[in-house]
Amino acid sequence: MRKAWVVAGGAVGLCLGFIALLVVGTFSAAAGLGGGAKGAVALAKGAVPALYQPLVQKWGNLCPAINPALLAAQLYQESGWNPRAQSHAAAQGIAQFIPGTWAVHGVDGDGDGDRDVWDPADAIPSAASYDCKLAGYVKKAPGDPTDNMLAAYNAGAYAVIKYGGVPPYRETQNYVKVIRTLEKSFARPVGRVEPSRQAAGAIYFAQQKLGTKYLWGGNGTPEQGGRFDCSGLTQAAYRTVGIELPRVANDQYNAGPHPSRDELLPGDLVFFSDDLADSRAIRHVGLYVGGGYMINAPYTGAVIRFDRIDTPDYFGATRVTRDGAEALPSPPRPAV
Repeated sequence: MRKAWVVAGGAVGLCLGFIALLVVGTFSAAAGLGGGAKGAVALAKGAVPALYQPLVQKWGNLCPAINPALLAAQLYQESGWNPRAQSHAAAQGIAQFIPGTWAVHGVDGDGDGDRDVWDPADAIPSAASYDCKLAGYVKKAPGDPTDNMLAAYNAGAYAVIKYGGVPPYRETQNYVKVIRTLEKSFARPVGRVEPSRQAAGAIYFAQQKLGTKYLWGGNGTPEQGGRFDCSGLTQAAYRTVGIELPRVANDQYNAGPHPSRDELLPGDLVFFSDDLADSRAIRHVGLYVGGGYMINAPYTGAVIRFDRIDTPDYFGATRVTRDGAEALPSPPRPAV
């Protein structure tokens, strides 16, 4: 929910102008821009919680097969940044090491004399160290070294060596795809982010909901009178174009790469937070429509409307992609 000081838009006269802007702006921008982010190794602003960012930035450069964004993607996929996470298979901590693997590959990352799987200062360096060891095991295998390292993480180094690269296992191939896709979400883009092909359809849906009363937890169901909250609205808008976003705003942030403020295009998700250094603290999302405005469901007592995005709590933006949304952990791993 956004704070009450957010500036309200929604004048009827503006609405018609926005509709023209959406149609022309979305498609002309999509036609005029090209090329995705390539070679990005710096972290996107706030994508990694501030408490762990120095560790990820440092240890993500441990060897050529990894980078900070890739390491961040693995940690997010494994635990959702929860240092107390524990799986039914006894995987433990922020990096989800099973006890046997930790006994061999855990390192004392903070130099305090112990190796604690529950301490991110040990677990994050251990994850990077383990990645680099796997990369060394499969360094002679044909193909992309990082893909091969990830495949070895999932299926074992022997399988990568046996098949001369990523083995033909659906689970392993999917794991490699998921992590490489999430890597783009955690990386700071280099150059312009490729425009979305689904933006116009998502915007069209949101336009039809202008004037609908806000409902906290609203998903637009008949039982709820077709009402939404902020992330319910963006989820429903992208569902109409075949993209399934997570339900919570801070998870929606990881559904694609992050264009800068001056590179926003209609259809981008825009996010707001009281902590501008941590994407996990995001508490509000809207759908950008151009001209510095978004369509959003602001708070209880208000209606879905146009609002300005340039407020002190503006966090950043995400250009949603189908692969990005599909790569997100679902459901998020619970705290234990």
